[in-house]
Amino acid sequence: MSRIERDPSRLFAAPALDTERRADGGFVLRSSRPLETCARCIGEHLERWARAAPERLFLLERSDDGAWAGVTYGQARQQVRRVAAGLLARGLSHERPVAILADNSVEVGLLTLAAMHVGVPVAPVSPAYSLMSRDFAKLGQILGLVDPGLIYVADLQRFGPALAAVRDLHSGSIVTGCATDEGADVIAFARLATEADDAAVDRAYAAITPETVAKLLFTSGSTGEPKGVVNTQRMLCVNQQQIAQVWPFLAETPPVIVDWLPWSHTFGGNHNFNLIVSSGGTLYVDEGRPVPPLFGRTVNNLCDVAPTVYFNVPRGYDMLVAALRADDQLRHHFFSRLQVIFYAAAALPQHLWEALDELARETLGEPVVLVSAWGSTETAPLSTSCHFQADKSGVIGLPVPGCELKLVPNGVKLEVRVRGPHVTPGYWRRPDLTASHFDEERFYLIGDAVRFVDPQCAERGLVFDGRVSEDFKLDSGTWVNVGMLRVQAVEALAPVAQDIVIAGQDRSEIGFLVFPNLPACRSLCVDLGADAPATGVLAHAAVRTRIAEGLATLRARGGGTSSYGTRALVLVEPPSIDAGEITDKGYLNQRAVLARRSACVEQLYATAGDPEVILMQATVITAGAE
Repeated sequence: MSRIERDPSRLFAAPALDTERRADGGFVLRSSRPLETCARCIGEHLERWARAAPERLFLLERSDDGAWAGVTYGQARQQVRRVAAGLLARGLSHERPVAILADNSVEVGLLTLAAMHVGVPVAPVSPAYSLMSRDFAKLGQILGLVDPGLIYVADLQRFGPALAAVRDLHSGSIVTGCATDEGADVIAFARLATEADDAAVDRAYAAITPETVAKLLFTSGSTGEPKGVVNTQRMLCVNQQQIAQVWPFLAETPPVIVDWLPWSHTFGGNHNFNLIVSSGGTLYVDEGRPVPPLFGRTVNNLCDVAPTVYFNVPRGYDMLVAALRADDQLRHHFFSRLQVIFYAAAALPQHLWEALDELARETLGEPVVLVSAWGSTETAPLSTSCHFQADKSGVIGLPVPGCELKLVPNGVKLEVRVRGPHVTPGYWRRPDLTASHFDEERFYLIGDAVRFVDPQCAERGLVFDGRVSEDFKLDSGTWVNVGMLRVQAVEALAPVAQDIVIAGQDRSEIGFLVFPNLPACRSLCVDLGADAPATGVLAHAAVRTRIAEGLATLRARGGGTSSYGTRALVLVEPPSIDAGEITDKGYLNQRAVLARRSACVEQLYATAGDPEVILMQATVITAGAE
């Protein structure tokens, strides 16, 4: 076996940056490396690899007997063309998209590629809106906006209630992945693949242009109704070209990934899935999730398949680090051919960064590069890439080729805006939203802020500096950087804090609403049984003491009142996806939580004091504890 390349200078393209200073104190940043020619459509990548490596494994999942099963590139092309013919025969078109409500699977991947292959937009919808929602309101809003000609579900048993709730909001056919569900009003997926009309498929494929709508991806809708972000073929293909130019190692070593990230989101569905298609790699669908009941499946999959690149969100790495420390065999297998560890969707706490680096060095005798990137659903998603080894967590890198970033002074921050061929032309059937999200120079108003790692050396990259709209002022007029403080607070309150919402607008002190890591909290309560109720665990003196210590740790680091919290309240109720508090990737929306749990905020600051509130002073640490 040849040596695994892990040297960042050989894996990645060297940083290349042009910086334009503006009179208002802002900047325009762009890569000095020009964007090279990209594919016309995602289908060109599938066609290319089906010719060049027809026997290479492409997309696999666990079968009923536990074995891995799926398709090679040659098989995928054949099935994609047959499903595409089936879609055309049923009248699917630009005006009659395909909606997908199911989790990641081989069938979902083939259906996605088939629709895009013949110019039919595909609208993957978070399964949580069908399976975790109580009122199906967001699902109804999305389907009403899309007006799909076909809706795919994995099976009627799980998705039946959701379909019944939205029956009158669409006129599409129902396609199921379960053959036994087929009936008068339901088509089995296998039946879609029985068509064979090469001439029709060839005509539709040839008619695709870079402007053709490939996908409709929906934002979480945390500040209103979900918005349908138009993703064109140009956006998706440009983004893969941008990745290829800063990650040239992909051309030498086709990636192998084990990935759970949902294809209804841009991280999993555009960045990761399309990266595999464009680079001729192999994707093993991980049916696990970074939650205790399902994470064991992820561990089992990683025991089977050693990835070359690993993608996850911070919550996933939190659980993975514990698993790697507990299982030497898993650790050695996981790192055996790993070249890159990639995190995104939220900032990675520094203690997890250090733990991953330490585990890699212990296992391999050398580090594995840890990198991140930044972008959004509207940018396909990649706009910046940290294609070098940063000194610490949080560095999002530099603009990729073809991308321009405008940094605009906004209060004490630099608001960042994005322009380039990877940026959406707008929102599906919402010209009003489209007009309001671009400035006079046609930069997309993404709503984030960044700062330089080193203002004297821009080439060292940018750091994500939170959402502009999340920051607030204390009553002293001092700004609170919510994004930065949240990461520091989660680290200080580890391991009991899964995530933290920062409160304190127009108040004299900052408070924390803490979403707990219940398994970690249980591990501290040695005198409680394994079946002790969550309320008892979270009220336990050991948990409250650890939170109070974390508050004190933040205060001891120095800094003003904007750098620490003086009080905390542990939330028993988990974040609600219906209320837009959290996405199924685990991203927490600060504003939505504060709005929905305003009573908890008032409880934090009750003048008479509340025994459930944990204060930084040691005399109140155990108040109300069991």
